[in-house]
Amino acid sequence: MKKILSLFAFSVLIVFQSEAQRLSDLYETLSKSVVKIIIEEKDFNVREGHMVTNEGIGSGVLINANGLVLTASHVVQTAENIKVQFNDGETIPAKVVSSAPFADVAAIQLSWAPKNKVVAKLGDSDKVRVGDEIFMVGSPYGLDFSLSVGYISGRHIKKRFAHGAHVIEFFQTDASINHGNSGGPMFNMNGEVVGLASYILSESGGFQGLGFAATSNVCKDLLLDEPTPWTGMEAVLIGGELGSALNIPQNVGLLVQKVTLFSPIGALGIVGGSIPIEYNGEVILIGGDVILAVDGTPLTTEAGIEKIADEFSKLKKGDSFTLIVWRDGKKHKLKGTVGGI
Repeated sequence: MKKILSLFAFSVLIVFQSEAQRLSDLYETLSKSVVKIIIEEKDFNVREGHMVTNEGIGSGVLINANGLVLTASHVVQTAENIKVQFNDGETIPAKVVSSAPFADVAAIQLSWAPKNKVVAKLGDSDKVRVGDEIFMVGSPYGLDFSLSVGYISGRHIKKRFAHGAHVIEFFQTDASINHGNSGGPMFNMNGEVVGLASYILSESGGFQGLGFAATSNVCKDLLLDEPTPWTGMEAVLIGGELGSALNIPQNVGLLVQKVTLFSPIGALGIVGGSIPIEYNGEVILIGGDVILAVDGTPLTTEAGIEKIADEFSKLKKGDSFTLIVWRDGKKHKLKGTVGGI
């Protein structure tokens, strides 16, 4: 009996060693496709009372030899400058080419094609099952190219946009995700990217076993098959008491928080907020423009918001669009072009 148990323990040890070696080999290869993303953006400093330039970090993954990198939208959406650093130290400037904030996914294009880099393969996230083992690589708290391992704990549909055009899906995982991991790849054990690190649920601000990653098929849909135009803007939906206090002439609108100067929205002269207030437990900025309508569709209901998101996602580079904004108690009509900066 003891001999049987010893043989069993020995075989289990061999399996564990084999799995560990396989993961080590995968990491050694695939970490060369992972990048650290360093951004500069303008933020309103509440204490100092004016805009300042802050530096932030995120992660991403190279998916083609021409220099296309996938990351999280919240990492680059309002970035003024973007640099991408590989694990060999090579650093290349980049710009946003598509971004879908509602799904927290974005694509950035390097200024030149990187040399001798590993290109990651996108997997089919529909084939991923709860219980599958995965691993993630990123730069949590600036600890570059760190590995974390875990399992798929669940899958969640966040929202379905107008006409069923897009299903926004996230994987839940117990693999560690922290500040700096955002946008980093989630790999399956075949070495394919099946998700991008997005956000965590936490009471402390640190990782507590509940991390979420946008699925690879959502990335394909919104960034590759039908690229969602990048706006360069962050905004919050307002209505009710706050809408009345700001005297907007309809039920709801998009209150602009931040705008990147060199972006399609920034080129229109859209103004971001500058006065911090606490509303529903969150600090938001008022004093900026409120977007009332896009291409003639007013943001009067939630359905209107979804329709606008759906229609805007269909715009291609060079297509024109119009915005109606509320500024200084008046409506203003602004015309812009996708990619027209």
